[in-house]
Amino acid sequence: MKLFLLLAVVGLGWAQYDPHTKPGKTSIVHLFEWRWDDIALECERYLAPNGFGGVQISPPSENVVINNPSRPWWERYQPISYKICTRSGNEDEFRAMVTRCNNVGVHIYVDAVINHMCGANIGQGSSTCGSFFNSATREFSEVPYSGWDFNDGKCKTHSGDIENYNDPYQVRDCRLVSLLDLALEKDYVRSRVAKYMNKLIDIGVAGFRIDASKHMWPGDMKAILDKLHNLNTHWFPAGAKPFVYQEVIDLGGEPITSSEYFGTGRVTEFKYGAKLGTVLRKWNGEKMAYLRNWGEGWGFMPSDKALVFVDNHDNQRGHGAGGASILTFWDSRLYKMGVGFMLAHPYGFTRVMSSFSWPRKFENGKDINEWVGPPNDNGVIKEVTINEDTTCGNGWVCEHRWRQIRNMVIFRNVVDGQPFTNWWDNLSNQVAFGRGNKGFIVFNNDDWPLSEYLQTGLPAGTYCDVISGDKRDDHCTGIKVYVSKDGKAQFSISNTAEDPFIAIHAESKL
Repeated sequence: MKLFLLLAVVGLGWAQYDPHTKPGKTSIVHLFEWRWDDIALECERYLAPNGFGGVQISPPSENVVINNPSRPWWERYQPISYKICTRSGNEDEFRAMVTRCNNVGVHIYVDAVINHMCGANIGQGSSTCGSFFNSATREFSEVPYSGWDFNDGKCKTHSGDIENYNDPYQVRDCRLVSLLDLALEKDYVRSRVAKYMNKLIDIGVAGFRIDASKHMWPGDMKAILDKLHNLNTHWFPAGAKPFVYQEVIDLGGEPITSSEYFGTGRVTEFKYGAKLGTVLRKWNGEKMAYLRNWGEGWGFMPSDKALVFVDNHDNQRGHGAGGASILTFWDSRLYKMGVGFMLAHPYGFTRVMSSFSWPRKFENGKDINEWVGPPNDNGVIKEVTINEDTTCGNGWVCEHRWRQIRNMVIFRNVVDGQPFTNWWDNLSNQVAFGRGNKGFIVFNNDDWPLSEYLQTGLPAGTYCDVISGDKRDDHCTGIKVYVSKDGKAQFSISNTAEDPFIAIHAESKL
């Protein structure tokens, strides 16, 4: 009986690690600060046809309007109620987006801000939907929350803010950069949070990124998640639990570790992008040859618990974790290699970033414009326009539409479930590996050309390299690779190539 109970508990828990992407879809994309209308369109016109499994959206809960600086991206992380009403759109537009995306097999993952409300020093401000709040008196009438619902009495620091990250009590009970810390051990507060998340589940979302998870006690997280509904059976199997991935920055050296959160879902593996950036930049004597045992062998969490990414909305701006090693769209050549490596390698569940541009301005090594919000006209988010070459306009970067990244999303789908095979390296920064008999990828990050005859593991034939071009009907717009009967092929990659890597897979065979 005990074993049966254990299995029942494990069985229930495991559902939270499953992203519920449609069969053959293995990645999601973060459409950071997009409007709900634009996301719905993108699901239909681009994401579904190109094999993306889902979208992480910006927080949909009503937030404070910050005017100094003018409408920064981070105002979205200062909720004042749980009404679905932000600069991305209202509740009707949100419902339409979820329906339209689900109907084409692309699921929605909500960035849930449930650790805190807005900053303590805002007082009575304006909000995206006009709900009343007063942070000075802890009054959030739309929820409603009052002074009883915050951790002010529990925090032991002089300022009320986190002052020492080596004290787990401060990290969980005090305010993160002055944001009012919710008393999540109280059942009333847990119920308000669960009510918000359940509304989203009932509308049809597939899961949640849980913001600032490190700042919540794992027991409180479990208590909230235990209150959640199963997913909407209109689009998901009966009994399916929401996918949960928790934002925990754990680069080592602090008492709070990612593993404390494995019981409640997957966890963001911030070491992934930080280390991969260091390797591709060749800092600290790192080489691509050392990536042979990438993953757990590098001290990362177990693959089945990891949500991985090259960069995210925080650390592409120098916030969060990873520092200067993080690769972003600003370093496009290395960035495409990094995202290509991530999507080819079996470790973790992969998320691709899709950004907006902003006017970077460095003073003393710090970008003083990192606060800048999405492209807008007087606070109204600009439409994502699509150029003739399928890239985006209006200040939207749309890395997910770059040919090299889109085609590697497809590569990952094709090789899903295949083993990591046929590793080769030159003891430096030229490496190659395969995924069973379905795919093969070669990188040249050295300062000299690569010319090698390598075992691909693929059936004989002519393949189209999906980095330099596309397979269109039965011809290739890029480099062709000829695999002989013994599975070997000749690869030549100049160190000055626009994209010094080549990828072929079963579906790019001509």
